[in-house]
Parts: sequence; C-alpha cells; structure tokens
Amino acid sequence: MEARFHLFENEIASRFAKRFAGAALVLHDSPLPKSVQELVSLRASQINGCGHCVDMHVKEAAAAGESEVRLHLVAVWRETTVFTEAERAALALAEEGTRLADAHEGVSDETWALVRKHYDDDQTAALVCLVGMINAANRLAVITHQKGGSYEAGMFKAVVAQG
Repeated sequence: MEARFHLFENEIASRFAKRFAGAALVLHDSPLPKSVQELVSLRASQINGCGHCVDMHVKEAAAAGESEVRLHLVAVWRETTVFTEAERAALALAEEGTRLADAHEGVSDETWALVRKHYDDDQTAALVCLVGMINAANRLAVITHQKGGSYEAGMFKAVVAQG
C-alpha cells in the first residue's frame, strides 16, 4: 500500500497539521499521565486500523519506559491483570469514544463515572480531548494510507519544534 497523499507536501494540509500538532502538544503537556496518553492513543489507533499511529504510540510508549507485556496486551486489556483501575477507565473511554456508532448513547454512564473517579477536571479534559484528537489523527492517516513502520520515538516533538 502506497500513501495516497502526502499531507506535509500540501500547503493547506501542512498548515492544518502544524495547528493540529500544536493542539496535540497541549494535551501532551497536560497533567494526564504520559503512560495513559500513550495507552489510550494506541487503543484507539488499533480499533481504527491505523498502522501509522499504532507504530508511533508503541514506540513512544516503549521509549518512555512502558513494558512490552503491557503494550502487547492493550488490545485485550479487559482480559488482563496488568492495567490499573484508572488505566482501565481511560481505555474504556477510548474504546467507547472511538466506537460511537456502536452504541446509541456513546460513552456509557458507567465508564464516565469510572473516569471521574480516577481523573480530576484537568485530566478528564485532556483525556476527552485526546480521544477526539487521536480519532481525528487516525482518520487523516487511514484516509491517505500513511504506513506504519518508519516512525522513530521523538519525531513528533521534533516536528512540532520546527513549526
């Protein structure tokens, strides 16, 4: 599969991508734990079939010290013992927020209550915005057939710093 379109080679898409990356940096610098950010981003990317984003978030999480076992088990997190209750709440929100069409009410009251039990207002805001951002990023990459495999940890911050 070849990329259909190179977003960074088009002026409009490039300008949008820089602003999008800037918004993502706000979330990256939020009080939401980095490990939760990567796990949530990875899970949504898995659901959406985004190889580019799965590649990015696996490598960023590993570079930040996340264990291989936990990374391998994100896709089946409900069937494991390696995630905390807070991480499980965030992963549930990621799944329900990604699969909006699968449930008439979107995110369940049960999941929302668990998120609010474990995350303060700023962390909750970051988590909700992160789920929206990663889904948008997945869609951009999937629509244009961006490939996974060539990402190196730290590339995102390097691109944002150049902008």
